Amino acid sequence: MAQDTLKPAAKPRSTFPSLVAGIILGCLGLSWFAHRATHGVWNQIAQYATGRKLIISNQGPAVISSIQRLQRLETVSYSMDKIVESAKESDYLPDFLAGDRLLLVVHGQVLAGVDLGKLQTSNVSTTDHSVHVHLPDPEIFVVNLDNAGTHVYSRTTGLLVPEDANLETETRAKATEQIRQAALDGGILNKARDNAKATITTMLQGMGFQQITVD
Repeated sequence: MAQDTLKPAAKPRSTFPSLVAGIILGCLGLSWFAHRATHGVWNQIAQYATGRKLIISNQGPAVISSIQRLQRLETVSYSMDKIVESAKESDYLPDFLAGDRLLLVVHGQVLAGVDLGKLQTSNVSTTDHSVHVHLPDPEIFVVNLDNAGTHVYSRTTGLLVPEDANLETETRAKATEQIRQAALDGGILNKARDNAKATITTMLQGMGFQQITVD
């Protein structure tokens, strides 16, 4: 009678390498999804899946530093045209004998904004998701006369006197001040303040703050 030949039982295959491979592939897939799900409901799903949440600590100095990098924030520009008159007259003689009169057509530009270099630590307060910023007062930075658009319209000089060489220079200085005042009367500082608030608000939103007050 033939003897039965006994074969050793096959060893069960280990599932550990497959498990490790599955974990690695799952992590790679989650990483790929989290990097691309940056908007809307997919971003919320990615945050839930990865356990991420927004945490903003008290970072007042960091906020101040970020804002101050903008330095002098020019937020509004006014272009203006004026006709400015200057004259020198005699107390005793009529203008056609001793007067000197000049009409200057002026084109100028006024730049205004907020000097963020003046922002102090006391001007910024932050909590977890909110920030309050008190901006420095808006100011006029520059008043420029455009030489290409500024010219003498007319000049009349009396018969008994020469032209005053300084009259045009004095008229330009007068025109610069008048353009500055016209910009102030036109509300340039209010516009500069509003534009600065909008710019800083947008920047703070980009930093992750949800409740923002800028005044």
